[in-house]
Amino acid sequence: MRGRGSPHFALDSSKRLILSLLFLLAPLTIAEFQPADDFLLACGAGGDTDLPDGRLFVPDSSSSAALSDCSSTALSSSAPPPLYRTVRAFPCPSSYVFHLAAAAQAGLLLRLHFHPFPSPSLNLSAALFNVSASGVPLLSLFSPAAAASPPRPLVREFYLKPNSSSLRLTFSPASPSTVAFINAIELFSAPDRLFSDAFTPIPSLFSFSDAPLSNHLLETVFRINVGGSFVTPDNDTLWRTWEPDDKYLQNPARAISVTFGSHIQYRDGGATPEIAPDYVYGTARAMNKGDSSNSSSPSNYFNISWNFPVPNSVHGFLVRLHFCDIVSSALNELFFNVYINGYPAYKDLDLSSQSSYTLASPYYVDFVVLHRSSTGGINISIGPSEHSLPSKINALLNGVEILKINGVVSSPNEDSRKSRHFGVIVASVLGCLILACAIMVLVVIMAQRKSRKDQMPQSQDADTWSPLPVLPGNSYLRLTELTTGSPSNNPNLQLRVPFFEIVLATNNFNENALVGAGGFGKVYKGVLRDGTKIAVKRGTRGSQQGLGEFQTEIEILSKIRHHHLVSLIGYCEEQAEKILVYEFMEKGPLRDHLYGSRNPSLSWKQRLEICIGSARGLHYLHTGSAQVIIHRDVKSSNILLDENYAAKVADFGLSKLGTSTNQSHVSTGVKGSFGYLDPEYFKTQQLTDKSDVYSFGVVLLEVLCARPVIDQSLPWEQVNLAEWAMHWQKKRLLERIIDPSLKERTNRKSLKKFGETVEKCLAQYGIDRPTMGDVLWNLEYALQLHERAVHQEPGGDSTYGPSDESSSSVLQVSTSAVTAMRDTSTAERHGKSSTDTVGLANKEAFRPGRNS
Repeated sequence: MRGRGSPHFALDSSKRLILSLLFLLAPLTIAEFQPADDFLLACGAGGDTDLPDGRLFVPDSSSSAALSDCSSTALSSSAPPPLYRTVRAFPCPSSYVFHLAAAAQAGLLLRLHFHPFPSPSLNLSAALFNVSASGVPLLSLFSPAAAASPPRPLVREFYLKPNSSSLRLTFSPASPSTVAFINAIELFSAPDRLFSDAFTPIPSLFSFSDAPLSNHLLETVFRINVGGSFVTPDNDTLWRTWEPDDKYLQNPARAISVTFGSHIQYRDGGATPEIAPDYVYGTARAMNKGDSSNSSSPSNYFNISWNFPVPNSVHGFLVRLHFCDIVSSALNELFFNVYINGYPAYKDLDLSSQSSYTLASPYYVDFVVLHRSSTGGINISIGPSEHSLPSKINALLNGVEILKINGVVSSPNEDSRKSRHFGVIVASVLGCLILACAIMVLVVIMAQRKSRKDQMPQSQDADTWSPLPVLPGNSYLRLTELTTGSPSNNPNLQLRVPFFEIVLATNNFNENALVGAGGFGKVYKGVLRDGTKIAVKRGTRGSQQGLGEFQTEIEILSKIRHHHLVSLIGYCEEQAEKILVYEFMEKGPLRDHLYGSRNPSLSWKQRLEICIGSARGLHYLHTGSAQVIIHRDVKSSNILLDENYAAKVADFGLSKLGTSTNQSHVSTGVKGSFGYLDPEYFKTQQLTDKSDVYSFGVVLLEVLCARPVIDQSLPWEQVNLAEWAMHWQKKRLLERIIDPSLKERTNRKSLKKFGETVEKCLAQYGIDRPTMGDVLWNLEYALQLHERAVHQEPGGDSTYGPSDESSSSVLQVSTSAVTAMRDTSTAERHGKSSTDTVGLANKEAFRPGRNS
């Protein structure tokens, strides 16, 4: 059984000493990892070897690992550390056979310890040998003395996944005149999900699909604690060593070291202590925004870069980057870009959305990098994003791991290897035949579909929506929470889109097609072969949070259709991918037209029309079907605009279904976006449709004031938009804080009605808030007041006129118009287009006094 010593490692500053003391005093809340298979061998030793961290290495001669050799030699020395005082030397090929108790489905971690200490009987410094695991080469023509000059203890670490119940570790001298040797061996089961098959290829067109990544042999090349000190095995959950990043940092003046003084918040579905310990996630490098060494650009816009020298050959490397937001004071402050070898590996990374909306919550992402000798090493850079607020520009990195990708681990039996090799050939041939047949079937289906479309009457073609064709026989992973009964009875199957169609539409997920990123993953613009523009949301591979959002989006959007809800065209669940395909919204998120971008300012009429369209979409969610749908993440970035600035509500990954329209609330854990959350929902964990009303009220203020809902750069009384704006609304002076571009261009009565609507939406208790239908009605009225004023003042949109409600500009409500508005809701409940009905209401019906 392994033991763990008390945490200690060399600290080179008072800050890091404080950090270490905090970790020492913190209660241990996470159970220590206990591997199923656990071999710790002190090779050539005559007795047990205790390490300072509490681990016990037993002699290889007494281990259950059978040793087959030809007169191996045991040598000893008193100089090196305890683990390196003995050695087992082999003059000819010799093997250890480890019988595995577990199935090793999660893989094994193997560490080989070498130290060519001086010996009068054997020249270990001249050793040159090969090491293999069940026939797969680990080290070729390896010379420990040459690898570490002057000679010192050396560790080589591997991750491998054998496909049998035993592992044969073989040491073979390169020639009869030399020897092979080993000082110590660590072999133990890896934790679940230590490595998965989810990664992003760099460059994006690089293909890596000959075998799942987790089946490859991985060799650790670098393990870096960015911004921190050495982390020794007794401070790591898997007994790893992490070295500082100082010698790899390209321009130290651009970076500062950051130390976190509290606890790291590990979350379900995210990084675990086995992925990296607190000591890694608790330190980081961030931008030194006072540095002016980059004189060619403003001091706040530069990258921090590291260069890691790797072998000069064409090879694949797994690059794992560790992030933990320990620099922000609030959520959604930090947006930055990540580059690998000059390629945009991750644009607009928002750690708040990747870590379940929690600060100091660790997150990691894997990339497979095709390295060529001409690149001169692997270069990693981080820098500010275009979405960063001017006062919050920053970027950070906590840790880096680089592992070389080698061959696939196979059985030690040569015949079985040949058999599998033959099987691979046969499978490849059959795969090609199946693919050819599938393409032929697709051509036939597309031809038939085109024929039916050509024969369809024009009016029917305009009103009928048909899903994309699905190739029969394709293998898909099962949606366990959504699929019930046989596939033929599952309507969601009609929405499936073949992966190759998505690859074709996005030009293999070309970075030039990248239009955004969020908690679920990256979003690409694509064009289907029929010319349809689409938005492709590609889930972050391996994300458990993404799986839930993926299933919810399909479940919600496959049931509803509305002019002001973004339409789901289809989804794909192949090759460990989870992809959602939507109609493309040309103008992007509403947020980008309010602040933080160079888009032209929206007029007051445009803003009102966008708010009205959004309200219609939310009103339909709440009333348009037997089950109430609560969006739960209403915010300006989830309202998208088409080429005509028509608004559509998007992103239903956090949505919740009620049992009926009469249900008072849904008891559920609090989810949503900071600054938009309904305070009543936050306190009681009881979700209602009035929670969406509150969030929409915050959006209305964003539209009016054109600023973020939370801005830590402002004076404390202005940080929270809702609190600050309601302070002025209660004084009836809301016009003092509106977007400067709207000054003198907004009718007072229209603004007054808008402010009253917002105030009702932001009531403390849900029972005091209006329904989305009432909100819609009042926004329509505000628009009508504005348009009437414009018509009265032909000078344009400059309508900042008198506020007398009794003036002739106040419209009268007609009975027929009220009926029309009621018919709107009825039409929406039956899933019909409400455009004509709403148009009538726009012209005639408003509620000047409702909720006033």
